[in-house]
Amino acid sequence: MPAGDRVRGMTTGDYEPRSHAGSTARRLIFWEFPRGSWQYDLVVGAILVFIFLTPRDWFGDQPRAANIVLISSNRGSEQLYLEAGLLSGVPEGKRNERAAELIHQRTGKRLNVVRVEPIRDEAEQELKGFIAYTSPRH
Repeated sequence: MPAGDRVRGMTTGDYEPRSHAGSTARRLIFWEFPRGSWQYDLVVGAILVFIFLTPRDWFGDQPRAANIVLISSNRGSEQLYLEAGLLSGVPEGKRNERAAELIHQRTGKRLNVVRVEPIRDEAEQELKGFIAYTSPRH
């Protein structure tokens, strides 16, 4: 058989390695293996290995608790909870300004923070967070 016929493949029905690789890739993508076949089991095993052995850091999509939460909103005045770590090292006189910056970074809103109050546990020992009180911007 001439080599030209083998390249065209379709005219003589010869086996062509490139089409087999394409067929296998197509079967993998569209999951066309019969259930219970060794190919099916191999693909399922590969998926399970990927799921359980892939490091979490590769995806960076771990859920995190919100560190700024809207508690209430009434006629433009809002109360927001801020996680303790956000303002813990900030001097009391600068907390309003820093809280406004953090709220803007998180929400995109420019709010006028009028006061920030710490939230402590019942024994007044541990700082749990802060509540930022805002007023409408004029």
